[in-house]
Amino acid sequence: MTDEPHDLHESGLRDRAVRAARGEAPFDVLLTGGIVVDVATGELREADIGLTGPLIASVHPRGSRKDAARIVDIAGRFVAPGLIDTHMHVESSMVTPRRYAEVVVPQGTTTICWDPHEFGNVVGLDGVRWAIDASRGLPLRVLVMAPSCVPSAPGLELAGAEFNKPEMQEMLRASAVIGVAEVMDMRGVLSRSDKMRDIIDAGLASSKLVCGHARGLTGADLQGFAAAGIESDHEVTSGDDLLEKLRAGFTIELRGSHDYVLPGAVVALNQLPQFPQTLTICTDDVFPDDLVSVGGMVDVLRRLVRYGLPPIHALRAATINAAMRLGRRDLGVVAPGRRADLIVLDDLTSLGVVEVFASGRHVAQGGKLLEALRPDPVAAPTGTMKLSALTAEDFTLRVPNMTDGRAKLRSIVRPRFTEWGEIVVEVRNGAVVLPDGVSVMAVVHRHARAEPTPRLAIIEDWGTFRGALATTVSHDSHNLTLFGRDPVDMAAAANAVIAARGGMAVAQHGRVTGQVALPIGGLVSEAPAADVAADFAAVKRAADGIAEWKPPTRVFKAVVGATLACNPGPHLTDRGLTDGTTGEVFEDSLIERVG
Repeated sequence: MTDEPHDLHESGLRDRAVRAARGEAPFDVLLTGGIVVDVATGELREADIGLTGPLIASVHPRGSRKDAARIVDIAGRFVAPGLIDTHMHVESSMVTPRRYAEVVVPQGTTTICWDPHEFGNVVGLDGVRWAIDASRGLPLRVLVMAPSCVPSAPGLELAGAEFNKPEMQEMLRASAVIGVAEVMDMRGVLSRSDKMRDIIDAGLASSKLVCGHARGLTGADLQGFAAAGIESDHEVTSGDDLLEKLRAGFTIELRGSHDYVLPGAVVALNQLPQFPQTLTICTDDVFPDDLVSVGGMVDVLRRLVRYGLPPIHALRAATINAAMRLGRRDLGVVAPGRRADLIVLDDLTSLGVVEVFASGRHVAQGGKLLEALRPDPVAAPTGTMKLSALTAEDFTLRVPNMTDGRAKLRSIVRPRFTEWGEIVVEVRNGAVVLPDGVSVMAVVHRHARAEPTPRLAIIEDWGTFRGALATTVSHDSHNLTLFGRDPVDMAAAANAVIAARGGMAVAQHGRVTGQVALPIGGLVSEAPAADVAADFAAVKRAADGIAEWKPPTRVFKAVVGATLACNPGPHLTDRGLTDGTTGEVFEDSLIERVG
């Protein structure tokens, strides 16, 4: 999709639409027999809808018009605006934008707001340029955001690039870029670091969106985050957190990737005297198997409805509220003069998507695209795995300058909401003897901007790994990250990923038991989504055999966020053990020798 929204301003198009609306000319397409979901008023209205090119020309009484080049009888089904995903990362689905569009357009998503900060962290500005170019000419509207945190935690990690004020200004000058993507360096924002002040100021000066990432912020810190000029947040952790952020004026991008939060969010929303105009919906991160099997945005809406949110509220959040947030007056409502992004639903409970129109074109029916998409227009960034083969010795945890004895080490307790721990270990022949019930995490710099010295740390409350898992999908610097106990297994998994130029691999007894290759940036594949989903599902099955998952936090997905150093608490990165709250960095785990 190109030249939007100005493509609707052409006077000849408007002339044709006016004549069609007045009955002086036929429609190009006429949808008959439907029920309009009016997200502006909350009504369900029987009406027919006439389209002229990419425009809705008329929404009028059923059966009053039959003059159209093509009539589509939708037989009592519901017509709603196309779904708008206000915050997401294509990379999390491990496919290119074209392959992503092949899946989500038939599901009813017609617009996404893509923060390509994964590609930015790996490939820099060239990664953002590729994201823009690879998104052109699709039936999916891809609105690209300028990654604000490359890396997400300056000083605590080293990514493949670094964005400061000049890079942000360059990205914001591009017409395809709609604003500053999620500002993740919360500590930098609140301490008024020069870097984050410059980045936010560039966004404010551009008059484009400035989006946030306010995990764990409350009270004065949340107020300060908003006062800095940040307008939105998707890092909701509970119903109370949602309400506090709505009351602080944030536009909420309620995400589906943390399902355990949604029931409490629905309870909080249903208790309000009116549904907030500042509540939108996003997917944030969807793995390829889930994307293919249950869906993206439509799955989030279905779950919200299942948890008790009225369907019209869910659709309102995913359409008109999102359009208002984006400043896109052409989107988000079924009304004359608006863009003909329309979905036809079989009912308002299951939200089964029967037909999809994008800018007036009938692009999907019955869950399938009606025409093949164009080939990828630009070469993808490969060759980003700048590592040689590793050995078991690289994954043997050692204590500096100690051969035998006992030592007290720092550990990371729990996935996601991490805390510092301390553990006393035996050291024999220079190697730590791992106590029962703990495992090892390792991070290796892969971007050739520093020595690729593996950083290792003990992790607790992850269970005991009976093999190893390696991944280059590791937010947000996407260095090579591993989990395991046996150095031989860890080396086998690491080398499988290195040889594939990125991706994920599981190893047990020195043998690879599951792998998904992601050679583009070490993040995505150009293969069809169904193929990538099958390989990824095989990795998850293999991981089930080596790990003890314990929802909702000790889950497979936790491995890709374990290095997210901008979040509060301890995290291991390629720099060492870091603290997202204090900014401390420890190059090794040693606290003290104890014998």
